[in-house]
Amino acid sequence: MRKLIYGMNLTLDAYIAAPGDDIGWGGPSDELFQFWSDQLQATDLTLYGRKLWQTMSSHWPTGDQQPNATPAEIEFARRWRDMPKVVFSSTIDKVDWNTRLVTGDAVTEITRLKAEDGGPMDIGGATLAGAAMRAGLIDEYVLATAPVLVGGGTPFFTALDNWVNLSLVETRTFPGGVVLTRYETRH
Repeated sequence: MRKLIYGMNLTLDAYIAAPGDDIGWGGPSDELFQFWSDQLQATDLTLYGRKLWQTMSSHWPTGDQQPNATPAEIEFARRWRDMPKVVFSSTIDKVDWNTRLVTGDAVTEITRLKAEDGGPMDIGGATLAGAAMRAGLIDEYVLATAPVLVGGGTPFFTALDNWVNLSLVETRTFPGGVVLTRYETRH
């Protein structure tokens, strides 16, 4: 059974984007960017909701060709392109860069993917991750919490019907006051 990991940069008040989809508060340090790149390297499959897919696919396919790209960004762009990806959407009809589109029920497909043999899967996008969270499919949460309050926007967590008990497995600090915490779901 594969492990499903939900991890993102978020504000101290637990938003992944401020109102208007503003993520200007969250530019990661070089060290935090490298952490996320290493996470990607350790992942076998990435699951995206439409909105995050469109954000990622608007930059990373050519991110290594940007004139000011750092070595870490070049490495990340290459890893991102090569990484098998699944996008869940009923409103787009085409995806590229080693990606498969799923238009049906996300929870059913994620459950099927988790049952397969293979390495860890990452899930990204608040709506998609929220559906997986409510269905009890997420095994690990990785929060890179920035020391900023934005007061609203897109929440990292969704409303739940039941409590989810977690065990802290790692804490780490990064430049700029970012605190990384990793929690595993206790079943």
